[in-house]
Amino acid sequence: MNKKQSNQAYLIGIASCIFISSACLLILEIAASRLLAPYIGASLYTWTAIIGVILAGLSIGNWIGGYGAERGHADRNSAYALIACSLFTLGIPYLLIHTAEFLQTGNFTLLESSLIYVVVLFSIPALLLGIVTPLLTTMALDCSNFPGRIVGGMHALAALGSIVGTFAAGFWLIPWLGTRWVVFTTGVILGVLGLILLLSHRRNIRGYIALYLIFLGIASQLNGLTSPCDEESQYYCIRVIDESTEYGPARTLVLDHMVHSLNHEANPKLLITPYVHAMDELMQRHFEHTKNHQPTAFFAGGGAYTQPRAMLARYPEARIEVAEIDPVVTETATKQLYVDPRNLHVFHGDARTRLPKLELHSQDIIVTDVFHDVAVPWHLITKEYAALVKSRLKHNGLYLINIVDQFPNAKLVKSLIKTLQTEFRHVQVWLEQPPSEIARLTYVVSAGHRLQDPVLQSADGVNRIWFDFKQPVTQVGTPTSKLPLLTDDHAPVERLVSEFFHTNLGS
Repeated sequence: MNKKQSNQAYLIGIASCIFISSACLLILEIAASRLLAPYIGASLYTWTAIIGVILAGLSIGNWIGGYGAERGHADRNSAYALIACSLFTLGIPYLLIHTAEFLQTGNFTLLESSLIYVVVLFSIPALLLGIVTPLLTTMALDCSNFPGRIVGGMHALAALGSIVGTFAAGFWLIPWLGTRWVVFTTGVILGVLGLILLLSHRRNIRGYIALYLIFLGIASQLNGLTSPCDEESQYYCIRVIDESTEYGPARTLVLDHMVHSLNHEANPKLLITPYVHAMDELMQRHFEHTKNHQPTAFFAGGGAYTQPRAMLARYPEARIEVAEIDPVVTETATKQLYVDPRNLHVFHGDARTRLPKLELHSQDIIVTDVFHDVAVPWHLITKEYAALVKSRLKHNGLYLINIVDQFPNAKLVKSLIKTLQTEFRHVQVWLEQPPSEIARLTYVVSAGHRLQDPVLQSADGVNRIWFDFKQPVTQVGTPTSKLPLLTDDHAPVERLVSEFFHTNLGS
C-alpha cells in the first residue's frame, strides 16, 4: 500500500470513528428521555434539561479536546476518552437506581429532579464524546494538504452521525431492544472504538482488552439492565399493576410515571378512579335525557379503555370509536386489562387527525382523555379543536374532557373554560368536595347546549357526589380575563401548569 492509499485508509478510519461516536451521543440523548420517563415523565421541561445539559457537556468537551489536540498524542487521548465514556455509559443504569433512591427520598420539584438526573447520568458521557471530535480532526489534518475540506468534512460527518443516531434510536433501536439494552450496546460500541484506536500501542492493548472484558462481564450480570417497564413502545414505558380491592380483582395502567385508570375484572361498570367515574355518570345522565340506548361516541385516548368498556357493558349496541396513538397500549389493555376490542372501532393515531373524518353531527358524546405527562397535549384543547368537536357532535351532544391542574388557582382550567365558551352554550366544571389546601386535582369539564343539574350523584358503583364548581374556580386566583384563549397559534399549556414543575405539586 502506497502512502496516498495509506492516508486515505487512515482518513476513512478517523471519519468512521467521528461518525459512530456522534451517532452514539444522539442515541444516548434520545434514550435519556425514555430512561427517565418512569421517574419524571417526558415533559417539555425534561426535554429541555436533556438537550441543554448534553449540549453544555459537548461544548466543554470540544474546548478540552481542542486544547488537548495542541499537546499531541491525539490517538491515545481519543482512545482513553472513548473507553472512559464507554465505562460511564455502561454504568448509567446503575447510577440511575441510586440517583432515583436519593431524589425520591428528598423534597425536589420535577424541574430540579430533571436537571439532577440529566447532570448525573449524561453530562460526563457528553463531555467525553465532545473531546473526541477535535482530537480526531487534528489527526486527520496531518494526513491532508486541504485543512478546510478536512475540518468541514469532519463536522459534516459528526452532524450526519447525529442524524442517523437520532432516527435509529427513535424509530428502531428503543422499540426493538428497550432503553437499557440500547444504552448498554452504545457503551460497548464506544469501548470497541476506543480499543481499536489503541491498537497502535500494542504493548498495552491486551491489558486494556482484558480489563474491559472483565468490566463488561460484571456490568452484564448486575440488575441495572432490568427494565421497570412491562412493555416499552415508541411512546411510553407501559406497566400494569395489580390493585385488587375489596371489590375484587382489578388492575391499573401506568404510562411513564402517570397512573391512569383502574379496570375491574368482573364488573366493567365499577369505576374506581373518581374522575373516570364522574365522566361516566355524566354520560349516563345525558342518555337518560335523550332516551338513547344505541349511542355513538368518540374517545380521544384509549389508555386502559375503561370508559369505552363501561359504555359497552351498559349499551351493547353502542357504536364506539377510540383514537389511541399507541398500538402497544391497546395490546396491553387487551391482554392484561380485561378489554375486549372486538366491539370497538380502534384507530391508532392522533385524535386530531381522526375526528375530521367522522360524519358531521354524528356523535352523541365526544371524550378527550389524553395526557402527555401531567399536561393535556395542547392541540387537543384549542379553539380550533373545540370547533371541530362541536361540528361532529349532534345538536344535543355532550363533550367531556379531564384536566389536571392546581387547586384553587386552576389557570389551565380557566383558559379552557374561556376557550370552550366560544363554541358551546354551557360549560361546567365538576369536582368532589375540594381540599382545604393547595393541591393537584383532576377536573372534569363538560360542554354542550344543555345546562346540567349542578349536583351529580353516582348511580352506580362507589357512592360519590360531584358539584359544578365553575363559578368558584373562575372567581379564585388569576382573573380569567388575564389568561389566554387557547388557539392553534398559542396554547401555553406548560406555562399555565408550571407549578407542577416548580413546586412539589408535580411530584
